[in-house]
Amino acid sequence: MTIPKDNSQLENARRLRRDMTPYERKLWYLFLRKYPVKIYKQRIIGRFIVDFYCASAGLVIELDGSQHYESEGIAYDAERSAFLNGLGLEVLRFSNRDIDRDFHGVCVQIDMEIQKRLRPLSQLR
Repeated sequence: MTIPKDNSQLENARRLRRDMTPYERKLWYLFLRKYPVKIYKQRIIGRFIVDFYCASAGLVIELDGSQHYESEGIAYDAERSAFLNGLGLEVLRFSNRDIDRDFHGVCVQIDMEIQKRLRPLSQLR
């Protein structure tokens, strides 16, 4: 399946890549950047920009700050997750607090989900 991309979001995605939050930066530089399966940061999918995207596993990784827990943020995230799920993508969400308090656990969970989602592909060969 081809993942749709709204190119009008390109400048915004570039800006978000340059100006990652401290939590995104920590996850990227300490874990995702050198992960053995390719992961993209601030990737455009449809009209949305996701924090991290692993195309081969069909996995989106989102880090949620406080604005995601307000009613407007909750509604926006629900719409966004429904769109992404409709494309066959799994969305993993972590709070900034998770990154601070259980960074290792977050990394383990991401790794387990990627391996689980890649396993059916490798079993077909």
